[in-house]
Amino acid sequence: MTPAARVAAAIDILDHVLDGEPAERALLRWSRNSRFAGSGDRAAVRDLVFDSLRRRDSLARLGGSATGGRGLMLGHVRASGRDPDEVFTGVGHAPSTLTSDERRHVPDVEQGSDLPDWLWPQWKASLGADATAVAEAMRHRAPVWLRVNPRRASVEEAIGSLRAADVHVERHGVLHTALRVLEGERRIARSEAYLKGLVELQDLSPQLACAAVPLRSGDHVLDYCAGGGGKTLALGGRQDKMRLVAHDASAERMKDLPDRAARADLRVEISGTPQGPFDLVVADVPCSGSGTWRRSPDMKWRLTPDSLSALVRTQSEILDRVATLVRPGGHLAYMTCSVLDAENDDQIAGLLDRDTGYQRVHRQSWTPLDAGDGFYLALLCRKF
Repeated sequence: MTPAARVAAAIDILDHVLDGEPAERALLRWSRNSRFAGSGDRAAVRDLVFDSLRRRDSLARLGGSATGGRGLMLGHVRASGRDPDEVFTGVGHAPSTLTSDERRHVPDVEQGSDLPDWLWPQWKASLGADATAVAEAMRHRAPVWLRVNPRRASVEEAIGSLRAADVHVERHGVLHTALRVLEGERRIARSEAYLKGLVELQDLSPQLACAAVPLRSGDHVLDYCAGGGGKTLALGGRQDKMRLVAHDASAERMKDLPDRAARADLRVEISGTPQGPFDLVVADVPCSGSGTWRRSPDMKWRLTPDSLSALVRTQSEILDRVATLVRPGGHLAYMTCSVLDAENDDQIAGLLDRDTGYQRVHRQSWTPLDAGDGFYLALLCRKF
């Protein structure tokens, strides 16, 4: 595909996303209908789509329209310094030539936050002096991180195996099992290091959160909102002889967990109705995902005040439920991939008001300014 044809494909995909279709689904549909597109084309089109969604409002101002993919991609071309007339040629599979209105449009250079307007007051109240800098970070692509599985290999062995697959990484300065990918990220899934369980794809922030919770050999541990099981496996790699239990409201989300656990040399029990008591319960609850909007930028435009309120209610209900599953002296680790107080500190304050049997022993949050994704951890101890 030519560069102009990639822009035309991105316009079509963005039209569907702006109409409400999730970006991943729209990309998959296009890929299945575009057998002519090679892996490089698919990667390039994906980058165009996600970059446009990260900067939707500012690119719309440059392009003159926020209602369709054409306006976003025209803004993208202008933002990159290219001449739109060299892309919008109407030749072959290129987008049609610019209209007179598009030519007359005077680009608005005001940057803005590229966040929903209604959310900005909460964003600013939650992040304080870092609000603008974190919003700017969300406009850019997120780094790729790997977690070394010490049950399968040492850090040095994992790095060597990745290098053999032409995947180049650097170690994190504090967490030695965390590796940032510098080059070759699209070769990871085919590498021996990944296929044999030496490494797993996992962002730095949840790796740091999992490393911060207390664990002992033999502990009975529940990952309550397990999803694909990334945190289950991260916790399992820290100690021997633990009894690992994974639960999720959607069993479908856990369908790959048994195979992933086997690859990681771990045994994980899948439970539809977990019964306590547990030494540790981890609840990475459903949330706005506001800390991950670099990776899933369409999510921020689908979030509404009503859907955020519904998520907050769900989080509170889950907290009340899992609080009963921890043994006296055990720990509850509440986690979100959100940067909003309503989903983080406010939830913990609410639980402590409702349940005097708990006390908070640790609290930490991460943003793209100091880690990977935005992430939150509150560690509570059950007193009685």
